[in-house]
Amino acid sequence: MRTMRVLLAGASGALGIPLLRRLLAAGHDVCGTSRSSAGAGRIEAAGGSALILDVLARDTFLRAVRGRRFDAVIHELTSLSKAPLRHRDMRATNRLRDLGTTHLLEAAHETGARRFLTQSIVFGYGYRDHGSEPLTEESPFGVPAGNAFDEHLEAMVSAERQTLTAAGIEGVVLRYGLLYGADAETIAAMLRRRALPIVRHGGEIPFVHHDDAAAATVAALGQGSPGRVYNVVDDTPATFREYADAMADARGLPRPLTVPAWVLAAAAPYGTSLFSGISMRVANARARRELAWSPRFPAVVDGVSGGTNPPFSGGR
Repeated sequence: MRTMRVLLAGASGALGIPLLRRLLAAGHDVCGTSRSSAGAGRIEAAGGSALILDVLARDTFLRAVRGRRFDAVIHELTSLSKAPLRHRDMRATNRLRDLGTTHLLEAAHETGARRFLTQSIVFGYGYRDHGSEPLTEESPFGVPAGNAFDEHLEAMVSAERQTLTAAGIEGVVLRYGLLYGADAETIAAMLRRRALPIVRHGGEIPFVHHDDAAAATVAALGQGSPGRVYNVVDDTPATFREYADAMADARGLPRPLTVPAWVLAAAAPYGTSLFSGISMRVANARARRELAWSPRFPAVVDGVSGGTNPPFSGGR
């Protein structure tokens, strides 16, 4: 794989830092964006160069990258400093998926970048019970359901459509599972305080460790086919209860309390629906085949017991 000059938007985040390290280990020259000096410090400590800017401030952002040259742009922007509880907690991230993608594509054109990777998520297949049949990249995605989740689906579809249809751009979309691993200390602290109640009946959802997601993204940068979508998930769907129990057991912490969904619904309608109303199995065969990628942690029990910040050879 040839080395590239990469603009990594969202480089200081939970996925951004392990992705930055893997890109550098592969020999790429990476400039990461952050909205804060603290985030820029994390980027520089990991070995990248940093730009402090707000991608949503279009004119300021484009001035900041004008005159620079990149081969690729990777969009990993979210606005989720903590778990979203209400639908409104997702709106800043929705804006980054919609308008943020627009501005990053403008930056790609401005800087000569042809390769463009964007973050999506498997929940775009629908916030509902999908049964036992595995969903593939050809399954319906972003279909409105006439409920509060439609605004989130619309943002995902916007990011994907812009990425895959932009003129002169080799767009690749990565539909991640529910990311975990880099946020382990936050989850552990909640378990310690008994502040992570779990609904009694939750469906199985696809997970992926942050480091596995980073590895797949680096593979997609070099090997992903333009116009292609890839599911990036581990091999074994699990309930959020199974994940939280595995985390508690690995840390010697009390397992989370179990409560009925209606108890949590008033305070956390988005989070409660996410972990009680959804059940889906998602196939990762295309990513395995075309990206020569496989998850180091095939299930969440492996990820939490194998280390919350697993090493990888060649890291910087």
